[in-house]
Amino acid sequence: METVERLIRSTQELLWERGYVGTSPKAIQRAADAGQGSMYHHFTGKAQLARAAIERSGAELREAAEDQLSGSGTATERITDYLERDREVLRGCRIGRLTSDPDVMADPELRQPIDETFTWLRARLAEIVAEGKRNGEYPGSLDPEQTAATIAAVLQGGYVLARAAGSVEPFELAVKGLINLLPEATK
Repeated sequence: METVERLIRSTQELLWERGYVGTSPKAIQRAADAGQGSMYHHFTGKAQLARAAIERSGAELREAAEDQLSGSGTATERITDYLERDREVLRGCRIGRLTSDPDVMADPELRQPIDETFTWLRARLAEIVAEGKRNGEYPGSLDPEQTAATIAAVLQGGYVLARAAGSVEPFELAVKGLINLLPEATK
């Protein structure tokens, strides 16, 4: 793996684990097995490297979500596949955790790829719900954007509850509760 890739991967992991302030250039260099000169040859500083890492995490989240959302089956089946996919629940969402980092949220350059990722997710989920409406799976009164925002909020809230409890159970309960509500939308 080349140095740039190691730097980005290491920064992704450190941001997920420690947040922005806890991710020092020295820690990145150690984790990436890269020297200071290599890091600053490829990136102007920690902020630029963090942006690249956040963008990569967002792209990976979108790719993983798209695997389930573009699969076969009804809208409910695809949303359920997305909700039930394997996740490292107790580590939280790689993107969602950054929203509680004041340094990331205070920097428009770092916040932008996070917002873009969640905007994409809500829009993609809304497309699936709208498709379900067109196919008669959901009633015409169901609002796709509101439903998509609810799905995203349940996932992110589930991560928070699980981390607070030190157990995946609250996440699993939230996901199962939402999955059980989806068929109710057809009534």
